[in-house]
Amino acid sequence: MAFRSRRDFLKSLSAAAAVSASNLSSHVTVSMGAEDRLPPTDLHSNREPLAKSSFYPLPLTSIRAKGWLLKQLEIQANGLSGHLDEFWPDVGSESGWLGGSGESWERGPYFLDGLVPLAYTLRDARLIGKSEKWVNWTLEHQQANGMIGPARNDDWWPRMVMLKVLTQYQEATADPRVVPLMQRYFAYQLQELRNRPLRDWGKYRWQDEIASVVWLYNRTGDSDLLRLAEILYQQGYDWRGQFENFTYTSKVSVKELGLYERSPIPDRAMQTHGVNNAMALKSSALRWLFSRSEADRVGVNQQLAALDSYHGIPNGMFSADEHLAGKNPSQGIELCAVVENMFSLEQVLAILGDPLLGDRLEKIAYNALPGTLTDDMWAHQYDQQPNQIECSLSPRPWTTNGPESNLYGLEPNFGCCTANMHQGWPKLTSHLWMATASGGLAAVAYAPCELTTRVRNVFVSIEEQTAYPFDGNILFVIRPQRHVPFPLTLRVPAWAENPSIRVNGRPVESVRPGSFAVINREWKPGDRVELHFPMRPTVSRSYHNSVVIERGPIVYSLDILTEWRKLRSRGMTADWEAYPKSAWNYALDINERTAAAAVELKETGSERSVFTVEGVPVRIEVQGRKIAQWKTENGCAGELPRSPIASDQQRETLRLIPYGAAKLRITAFPELAG
Repeated sequence: MAFRSRRDFLKSLSAAAAVSASNLSSHVTVSMGAEDRLPPTDLHSNREPLAKSSFYPLPLTSIRAKGWLLKQLEIQANGLSGHLDEFWPDVGSESGWLGGSGESWERGPYFLDGLVPLAYTLRDARLIGKSEKWVNWTLEHQQANGMIGPARNDDWWPRMVMLKVLTQYQEATADPRVVPLMQRYFAYQLQELRNRPLRDWGKYRWQDEIASVVWLYNRTGDSDLLRLAEILYQQGYDWRGQFENFTYTSKVSVKELGLYERSPIPDRAMQTHGVNNAMALKSSALRWLFSRSEADRVGVNQQLAALDSYHGIPNGMFSADEHLAGKNPSQGIELCAVVENMFSLEQVLAILGDPLLGDRLEKIAYNALPGTLTDDMWAHQYDQQPNQIECSLSPRPWTTNGPESNLYGLEPNFGCCTANMHQGWPKLTSHLWMATASGGLAAVAYAPCELTTRVRNVFVSIEEQTAYPFDGNILFVIRPQRHVPFPLTLRVPAWAENPSIRVNGRPVESVRPGSFAVINREWKPGDRVELHFPMRPTVSRSYHNSVVIERGPIVYSLDILTEWRKLRSRGMTADWEAYPKSAWNYALDINERTAAAAVELKETGSERSVFTVEGVPVRIEVQGRKIAQWKTENGCAGELPRSPIASDQQRETLRLIPYGAAKLRITAFPELAG
């Protein structure tokens, strides 16, 4: 089995340099309140010969969550993310990334890749203390030759993750040790790659290191980094080539993959691996920065189109449990793939400036991410299913994973997601706003927050007041220290019909769905920008012509009454099974033409956590009938009947809630025949 092969793979396994100021962006730097006691960090635009990005992510501490988003981060900090190191040995005190004799591969860096942005986004002293312990060990134990990390493991791959950690940490703290350490490490790697080239996971995940190479090059201008990037690209897997001639057009089998116990993972398994594909979504855009080739610029669209066409599922993701698995909504997707997909989209959105990537990012973040976590974030799934009617130890039609995969627990099936899941919410928060190449600011995704930055050397704060993604009204209150001109760029979602934007009550012209609206004016304290994105319920089509109900970025799922059964205690948490206590096998009386009239909205006014059954701000009701022949098979919803389908069962009013709140759910429904 693939996860066992991964286990076997695991088992087999001075003075601070001054940073050049010549490339500092003149228009945006972070400015923080004195109470935060963190130094400012400058924003760096792309140096020649790199192509210019459309946007540039702001340093980590520029954006503070508010409202429901702040509550999500606080729940995360009080759950597994904030306590995992206290009881899970793989990121405990004996980790090799703390100098111990324990796990010395990817799990420590994975954990930090979420803990660091969570800690500094929340300004949480407890979590900052935890993260600094790990970062300091790496900074203080660089080998004489420049190598970093545990000496007992020389794999390039986990260091790629740690480099991402260090870049975030440096932006939050301006620690002068980070840049020199990265310079020494990259110089060592440049020489060493000739004799010890990329292999295994690093060969397929080279693009994650390229992101850190670009980060450092923009700060130092060291031309050797361009050489290193080219070598990484040449030694890495050709993801663009895979999707230009895509052959993985159906669910793959163990036999097709060539997976056997205690043997190396074959290339076909690596090429169809869900997390690898999620990470690879940023490969072509990062390569475009160097090549400026149109083929690289459009590469991400080819990747997304192929994955959507052959493996797309209703939560915005593609199926891969753990390898590409077709469009059946009873197939799953790994949590690691969800958070890595989000990070890839954040990176590519910054480089290419495509507003549709923002739509996709929100769909994944507001559905697939919360849908695979318990309400208190003390447990998670390895695999989630859009049509998920039972979470138990029953065998399922996974491509390669085991029967634990959709349990909610500490480390169901395999512990990589336990270490890696933490980056989802904090990195989304840090990428809500970006700087523009034209010297302004861009809102690329929406959630309640406050941006604190400088524009043209003027202190600016922008408060974003909204219940988005559950409500399409957004208010920006702009508070510059003094009058300052700059362009404000606002993403207009493609799903928003008749969107409107007003500045101090006056309408902005030519606001088009699926574009960026740019407001270029002199801003003064108290200016108000109001966005109105009408959220009309719509129907999209999925597997076997099934219907999926969406409203704005939110996908809606049947609210199945759930019985939670504790399977076993796991230190500070537990593993849980979930069983249905109500019927699930319904067809809906709805289609594209009738969606607006067939759906009744129910606003709850709840102030609870928005991704819980009790706390969802908006429910919907729709009519449906049971489909008697649609039955449970191996703990899953059986083969989805092809739409439309007739039923002689009694008509019922069904309650649907946001996907992220429905831990048991039907999301892709048969359409009821007229």
